[in-house]
Amino acid sequence: MAIDFVLPELGENIESADVVNVLVAEGDQIHANQSVVELETDKAVVEIPCPHAGKVVKVHVRKGQKIKVGEPLITVQTEQPAAAPAPTPPPPTTASASRAAVAAPTPAPSGAGAGTAVAAASTLSDGTMPAPAPSVAVASASSASCPVAQAPTAASSAGVPDSLIPAGPAARRLARQLGVDLRTVQGTGPRGRIRPEDVQAAAARVQTSPPRAAPSAPAPSPPSVSGASAPAPGTFVPPTAAPSVAPAKAPTGPEAVQPWAPVIPPGEPGTDPWGPIRREPMSRIRRTIAAQMVRSASTIPHVTNFDDADITELEALRKSIPPGFLGPDVKLTLMPFLMKAVALALRRHPALNASLDMQPDNEQIIYKEYVNIGVAVDTPRGLVVPVVRNVDRMTIPALARAVAEVAQRARTAQFTIEETRGGTFTISNLGAIGGT
Repeated sequence: MAIDFVLPELGENIESADVVNVLVAEGDQIHANQSVVELETDKAVVEIPCPHAGKVVKVHVRKGQKIKVGEPLITVQTEQPAAAPAPTPPPPTTASASRAAVAAPTPAPSGAGAGTAVAAASTLSDGTMPAPAPSVAVASASSASCPVAQAPTAASSAGVPDSLIPAGPAARRLARQLGVDLRTVQGTGPRGRIRPEDVQAAAARVQTSPPRAAPSAPAPSPPSVSGASAPAPGTFVPPTAAPSVAPAKAPTGPEAVQPWAPVIPPGEPGTDPWGPIRREPMSRIRRTIAAQMVRSASTIPHVTNFDDADITELEALRKSIPPGFLGPDVKLTLMPFLMKAVALALRRHPALNASLDMQPDNEQIIYKEYVNIGVAVDTPRGLVVPVVRNVDRMTIPALARAVAEVAQRARTAQFTIEETRGGTFTISNLGAIGGT
């Protein structure tokens, strides 16, 4: 029986979304609750799972399309064929591993299983999936003959604009300091994201790699005269003077070479009355950011205050915690301490943990008796603010783990829309970008 899977409700006041990636193709066999499309809403990028198992007979959407709630995404034939694949094991925690497991439903030959799964995962990074049987076989063969069991390589992003390279502010700042071109760096983070450690490793490789030897010129031979014999051994032959080469004239004026290369922005080239320009369509998240920034300027009192605090002892305490003490991927930064201090201050000063309800015939001040702090996270798709809830009740180690988790989920677009709602205070940490 053919079933149309339509776009379900995504949350309050969300009526439509943009298709970022289509994760299945017509003819694919899918299992229940497998992610089939990746959508971008006003606040997040989310994957939509299909509750039906079967064969995809029709894909109704395409990348870049705007779709409304209730419109069909795919059509699934729920009748399973006789030679149905074995049940897929429970999906791993990460979306990329889940997609790789789905892309390899048949057992791989001995010694090629890992290469098959990774090859499928790398294929899915652009939003497409291989055909069920033939593509897996091809991927297995290619994985056995070439090292594809890696994250997306640096060569694949050689022509990618700088703004689209998956690297955060810390990695970009470090790359500028070390003179590393991010296009040549292979990221080891989720979905090939470049970490500061990757930049340091790339800089170390450049420093340790031996310089290329210039092609050695052949040794000058004595001038030969037609019909003359070579000089006898031991005979002194005066060296011939090398031909003089005039030094290249440095260009001047408009032709002078600049010490830096301008960055070409993304977008379609065009012109305006003053010169060349480029136009890039705004993503839904960036449109929301722009609208909310304008709205905040008129609805939130803007007050700027600077103060200094002596955190010598706090910094000594933070550095005394050994690496890995809080978890294998948890670093104890100053952020958990700042969040805890802000939470305690908000509980002592309720007026700062409040909002205004300006609806007609209402006009009330709403004091929040909970402290949910939003943490601004820079992602390749724009700035998102996931919320850590009940910060005033959490310990410093628990906050460190929570911040690491929400930041990772935000950068890999694995968070839900609800995780960006309900904040009472927001902290933006500019330390990773540098400057004062």
